[in-house]
Amino acid sequence: MKLREWIDKIKPNFVEGGKFPWLKSTFEAFETFAFTPKDTTTRGSHIRDAADMKRTMITVVIALLPALFFGMWNVGHQYALTTGEVMGFWAKFWFGFIRMLPLIVVSYVVGLAIEFMFAQIRGHEVNEGYLVTGIIIPMIVPISTPLWQLAIAVAFAVVIGKEVFGGTGMNFMNPALIARAFLFFSYPTHMSGDAVWISAKHFGDALTGATPLGEAMTSTAASGSEMIASMKYSALEMFLGTVPGSIGETSTVAILIGACILLMSGIASWRIMLSVVLGGGCMGLLFNAIGANAYMQLPFYYHFIMGGFAFGTVFMATDPVTSAQTNCGKWIYGFLIGAMAVLIRVLNPAYPEGMMLAILLMNCFAPLIDHCVVASNISYRKKRAQAQLKK
Repeated sequence: MKLREWIDKIKPNFVEGGKFPWLKSTFEAFETFAFTPKDTTTRGSHIRDAADMKRTMITVVIALLPALFFGMWNVGHQYALTTGEVMGFWAKFWFGFIRMLPLIVVSYVVGLAIEFMFAQIRGHEVNEGYLVTGIIIPMIVPISTPLWQLAIAVAFAVVIGKEVFGGTGMNFMNPALIARAFLFFSYPTHMSGDAVWISAKHFGDALTGATPLGEAMTSTAASGSEMIASMKYSALEMFLGTVPGSIGETSTVAILIGACILLMSGIASWRIMLSVVLGGGCMGLLFNAIGANAYMQLPFYYHFIMGGFAFGTVFMATDPVTSAQTNCGKWIYGFLIGAMAVLIRVLNPAYPEGMMLAILLMNCFAPLIDHCVVASNISYRKKRAQAQLKK
């Protein structure tokens, strides 16, 4: 293969004694991205599999594509609905693509530049984790986010959220959510409100478009049924995704397609996904039983199709680095995320998107959950062994 031959030809320039030994990490990053490494272990027990870390990350990116492509189309669709302009399917998609592309480019350029810089300084291999983080960050921020703000948030997330702890696999909080939290608390006017989805900067006219979650938060309805009746969007529209919102969060259908890809490939944990839904459902049912206000009376399943609940469940809570590792711990971890997300949404209107804070909070407690599960198992086995000795 010509590409393989060319890589082998220039490879001596990037090893000790070559012209550019200081670029070894950068060269190896591109080489292993294109081809599976030839090096194999010579001792110990290891699983040989073509699905290395880069291939795993690429699979996650593929799972994100349905939500990404639908979100691009939806940007054009929301613009057409708001302005009354007649646009075809591809015109809507192209409209969204042109406005989404700069966010993706900035995310990858800034993030990968920092990743490569740290790898060169440390003399380590370039970590693969940013292949996924780089696409998720633009998908969870408003389309109107200024590029300079996105660049700062990406730099903060990569440096403070990951590299200071040693890079991919060593961070204890999800870097993409750290970037979103940074934007949310540093530039709140660009991350919340009605004007962030369709803005003067991107569309020429000062247009607004409240998300379903924003409508629920600001509703003055007296009951849950009145709130549903007053909403601009139906449950079906929220499920399909033809509503305002961040690129990745609107279409539950597209997110479910991605979930199927992750589950069939064995990359994501079905225990976490299911337990997040159970936790959110239980908290929603509890609020329905209390019924102190209209938001509490909103049917529990609305929380699954509003905001970033579905996206967070499939792509954020299941992050294998920052989530719980034990099977029992995954059930506890996911259940608490779902319950906390709905709790924050309903009881704290200042943070309508509770999924972000719920996942970040449980990222901090995931090691403690695993510790408690392991300690409990050790204690149980010790008691069982003592009981058998007494017999």
